[in-house]
Amino acid sequence: MRWLIGCIINAVLFMAFAGYFHESFYLTGFWAAFQASILLSILNILVRPLLIVLTLPATVLTMGLFLFVINAITLELTDYFMGDAFEISGFGMALIFSVLMSLVNLFIQKTLLEPTRSSKRK
Repeated sequence: MRWLIGCIINAVLFMAFAGYFHESFYLTGFWAAFQASILLSILNILVRPLLIVLTLPATVLTMGLFLFVINAITLELTDYFMGDAFEISGFGMALIFSVLMSLVNLFIQKTLLEPTRSSKRK
């Protein structure tokens, strides 16, 4: 259930980015955003750990900031696999989206999801 909620949140984020950055980011609709979100989560499960291991020295030297680059790479892979339904204009925009998605997901985790988890434990 938590994975599905994360996919829906990312799909809504994709829709918001497509509306705000309409010249740099293109989506055909919510269904394409949801499919891209599922594909991104699969790439994060399969490809991201391999990229993290391969770029560990760069990640350590940048004190973890290189993880944003890895997230941008997975977004670019999502763009590649989705075809014309999901388009990011370049790697720079993918990097900006990776930072924004990380910040928004962190905010949602801390404000919405963690309080409901702690209230269920009591």
